[in-house]
Amino acid sequence: MEILIPKDAKSIIDKLSEAGYEAYIVGGCVRDCLLGLTPDDWDITTNALPEQVKELFRRTIDTGIEHGTVTVMIGNEGYEVTTYRSDGAYSDGRHPDKVTFVPSLEEDLKRRDFTINAMAYNDSEGLVDLFGGRDDIACRTVRCVGNADERFSEDALRMMRAVRFAAKLGYSIDEEALFSIKKLAPTLSKVSAERITTELTKLLTSDHPEMLEVLYETGLTKVFFPELDKAYDTPQVHLHHCYDVGRHIVESVRASKNDRIVRFAMLLHDIGKPDTLTVDDKGITHFHGHPELSAKMGEEIMRRWKLDNDTIFRVCRLIRHHDMGKGKNCTPAFTRKAVSVMEDDFPRLLEVMKADVLAQSEYQRQEKLSNIDNFRKEYERIVSEHECCSLKELAVGGRDLIELGISPGPVMGEILGKLLDKVIEDPGSNTRDTLLSLAKEYI
Repeated sequence: MEILIPKDAKSIIDKLSEAGYEAYIVGGCVRDCLLGLTPDDWDITTNALPEQVKELFRRTIDTGIEHGTVTVMIGNEGYEVTTYRSDGAYSDGRHPDKVTFVPSLEEDLKRRDFTINAMAYNDSEGLVDLFGGRDDIACRTVRCVGNADERFSEDALRMMRAVRFAAKLGYSIDEEALFSIKKLAPTLSKVSAERITTELTKLLTSDHPEMLEVLYETGLTKVFFPELDKAYDTPQVHLHHCYDVGRHIVESVRASKNDRIVRFAMLLHDIGKPDTLTVDDKGITHFHGHPELSAKMGEEIMRRWKLDNDTIFRVCRLIRHHDMGKGKNCTPAFTRKAVSVMEDDFPRLLEVMKADVLAQSEYQRQEKLSNIDNFRKEYERIVSEHECCSLKELAVGGRDLIELGISPGPVMGEILGKLLDKVIEDPGSNTRDTLLSLAKEYI
């Protein structure tokens, strides 16, 4: 099979070859080409030492020279060129104690995580596939290079990577690898929150986010997301539900739009249910107040995962209001109020509500979806008619109130809030004269 290597990457390989060295594209870019995908990066491996690579190219950056990696700059693009290497023992389960440069491509490839990531290619030799990566692509399988226990012991994050690659590609995980993950899952605790969150995010935003269930079944969530394990132990005995809380969460993620904020919201939207569970005298389960508690717990969990503040704010707002409109008549005033609360995340709220319904039982499903659709149509009408739903859209602002003698501060904020409430109820009142007249009454 021939792989069309981009001109700049090929020029690096050619220059190394002309100088007497071996060089290949390697890893994920080879896998993606075999899958007919466009690689994000083109990594190159060579038997040239880092210093020798730097001598050959005019512009280089020492991005990871202690591990043999030099970034070669061609124009504005950087290409990582890494010397063949063999890793020593992994005492901490995260990093090799020692990296040894080796002359053999085979030695370099056999230290890699999965067979589908352990292939190399150049135009002169073609595909170098020493561990059956191409066959595993054909079988749609994620399999470790060599012994699974050894690969996962070297870097515990590889256990999450196995699930993430399966989710990304729609593959199954090899039985030996699955058995090893179940055995070694507790060692994930050695991995930093940032690295775990990177893999979790990639899994959530894949085409198969329901592979979250594999994280639970293998014991990985017990390490970084024990709240989900507790959710799986929480039944939902109710006409509106057909799954326990954990399975409902995973199904809602699967049913949701592939949007990072939405999928984190679905992952956490019911995480407070186990702690709000009550059972009535008919054996029916109830979870009163779970949106607020889920938002509180969600914030704590996302901070533990080191997510950014903007993501935390948006996700928590969606969680807190994910039942907004449930069983409500979505009147224009109610919808304007909802838009005021959710701001530019209102369309995401609709996606959250829809995914939540699709992960419930079929009881009243069509009525619920119809209600969400009405909510959406009313929102679209509000937008098209430019109805006011925020302070910035009010016909008056702080300067106008200062002219009335109102000083900036809490009182001004309170008055502006009252004016917005009035306009949300009656869009026709959003004129300067009407609002200034009302403001005088509020002083």
